[in-house]
Amino acid sequence: MKRLLFALFFLGSLDINSHEFNPAHLVIKQLSDDLTYEAVWMYPYKNIGRRAEVIFPDKCSTESNDLFYQGKYINEIISLDCLTTLKGSSIEIINLSVLTDALITINFNDDTFQGLVNVQNNILNIPLESNYYPYSYLQLGFSHLFDGLDHILFIFGLLFCISGFINIIKTITAFTIAHSITLGLTVFEIISLPQGTIEALIALTIVYLATEINRNKVSIKTSWLMAFGFGLLHGLGFAGALLDIGIANNKMLLSLFFFNIGIEIAQIALIPMPLLILFLSKKFNVTEISKISISICIGGMGFYWFIDRVIGIFL
Repeated sequence: MKRLLFALFFLGSLDINSHEFNPAHLVIKQLSDDLTYEAVWMYPYKNIGRRAEVIFPDKCSTESNDLFYQGKYINEIISLDCLTTLKGSSIEIINLSVLTDALITINFNDDTFQGLVNVQNNILNIPLESNYYPYSYLQLGFSHLFDGLDHILFIFGLLFCISGFINIIKTITAFTIAHSITLGLTVFEIISLPQGTIEALIALTIVYLATEINRNKVSIKTSWLMAFGFGLLHGLGFAGALLDIGIANNKMLLSLFFFNIGIEIAQIALIPMPLLILFLSKKFNVTEISKISISICIGGMGFYWFIDRVIGIFL
């Protein structure tokens, strides 16, 4: 108990952010006149530094309206009048933050093109031919899990609570199926729950797993069932992040599929890390100390996030 209290006080003194998955999003729609477009530039207002700017091709004249806030974003509506189609040209985003990617969606009258840019590669080349698959959502799904420390700690806590290769596969599969269900139901507006409450409950799942790590039994007998239940909750959290940026194209099912695949790739990439820690702990005969330390660390951060998010609900 003393260790837990110390960890909570220590963690409470730090500025720990679980995740802020807020990529910028530029949505361009071709109007009935093939050479005119309307663009909406959505940039997270909590981003560090100045707001990034969109540089359109020289062949397009632009007219911008007043900025306005919506959700986590500051929005700008831009009218484009171009001499030729945007196909075959390039769009550049300047002053992007290192922590902020920008998703660009261009809805032409006959198809849709999409790409992701960042501070290293800030220019998107638009192809002349139609050949579109929403691979950008795969990158977003991957980034969302790795940018979300709370989701990473949940996966770690889950793997520390179970043993056996078959048990791990069953548990991860159950978690995948569950969060895919609620992710899809939320994106298609079949269910809707307050995001603040969901995030607070996700933090509680981390605290629960932290308490399970220190149990005397080797693993949870029905780990796949627990993972399925918690996966339903985490799917609602994934959906909230996805809805913030929106799926601004006519291939929603495909975009959702790629986003989910990106999450799964990130989850699989995380699996070896806790297994390596457990292996080394057994090799050097420090399993008990390692479990206590891991439990305190994961539980302390989970409890901190729970309190912080509950306060955020009422403020």
